Amino acid sequence: MLKGGKASKKSSVTAMNLIYRLMKYPGSNLLVVRAVMNTHRDSTFAQLCWAQERLGVSGFWRNTVSPMEMTYLPTGQKILFRGFDDVLKLASTTVSRGALNFVWIEEAFEIGDESDFDKLDLSVPRGSLPDGLFKQTTLTFNPWSKEHWLKKRFFDQKTPGVQVFSTNYLCNEFLDKTDRRVFEQMKENNPRKYAVAGLGEWGVEEGLVFDNWQVDPNPHYLTDKTNWRAFFGLDYGYTNDPTAFIAFYANPVKKEIYIFDEFCQTGMLNSVIAQTIIRKGYAKERIRADCAEPKSNEDLRRYGLSRIMPSAKGRDSVLNGIARIREYRIFVHPCCRQTIAELSGYVYSQKVNERGQRLPQDRDNHLMDALRYAFEDVRLFKGNMTMPNEKNQNALLGGWDVCG
Repeated sequence: MLKGGKASKKSSVTAMNLIYRLMKYPGSNLLVVRAVMNTHRDSTFAQLCWAQERLGVSGFWRNTVSPMEMTYLPTGQKILFRGFDDVLKLASTTVSRGALNFVWIEEAFEIGDESDFDKLDLSVPRGSLPDGLFKQTTLTFNPWSKEHWLKKRFFDQKTPGVQVFSTNYLCNEFLDKTDRRVFEQMKENNPRKYAVAGLGEWGVEEGLVFDNWQVDPNPHYLTDKTNWRAFFGLDYGYTNDPTAFIAFYANPVKKEIYIFDEFCQTGMLNSVIAQTIIRKGYAKERIRADCAEPKSNEDLRRYGLSRIMPSAKGRDSVLNGIARIREYRIFVHPCCRQTIAELSGYVYSQKVNERGQRLPQDRDNHLMDALRYAFEDVRLFKGNMTMPNEKNQNALLGGWDVCG
């Protein structure tokens, strides 16, 4: 079990370690798992390619993306990639040569259901091994919430055969001064976020604005398409603050929302914002945007987003919006990493309004603002409707550019 903050080299070292082990132990094979299969290419696959290059052994490996696998050419040993979005198929994974004795579960925090992990753990690796080989499952993750089952199962108690480690950016020799400066500024400006994202400590629930959320790769609406509808929010930024866009489904009957798409970055011109939203397939959707920028809203309409609507701002609009959202259970697709980060660090400040109500900190909350804008439309939706956009449904099924 290896938990760590951002840039703590847990994935880099794990990738190098596994490449080294496979080459050291003939007959061994590796299964690499993430919550969603289509997230491997730009994460674990790229990381293992980097590790081969870093170790100077790229010439001994053949790496393909269709099918996604890596082959150690001298012996035919394999690295296979799978997702928890098909647990039964995952559990039946086998290799034709040697033994499937190593497993790497990357971003294990994304696995919301402990029973899914159990299904894998009971089936892979399995069977007796030739002399000289051993079995090991490695889990790497960011400790976003202390309520996650990983903490209760592996860190709160000693489990035979389990070793736990924590790491952070301070021991990462791959970082330069610019990288480290980001964390030093975080330490000064947002100590709570620094404790989790910087030092790799477990996320603290006390003071969180939203404490009723969890990461879940399984879209809940698939079992019942009624009473769900898609909603979209947009918060503007440019130089210091990012532009933030969020997309989610809401069910007012079950009081649940499922956040499935996002983008959040600085330096986006209005034309680029519009192009990004159109590329994602939301050109015809109603989008609630920050009412403080009517010029930007008008620009986006001219660029093809005809249903941009200004949000309502006024006295207590922030607290009222938060109160509406807190009535719902929040599920987040693991690809929405910036949303997960904001939910983990969005806390109340010591400031209060004239009625003594605590106010949230006004930092690192751009996606949360976009979520709050979109909830103005949720309160008008009473249910008994199906999804309005078939393409958006396909997004959750992994057949489309989610969080691209």
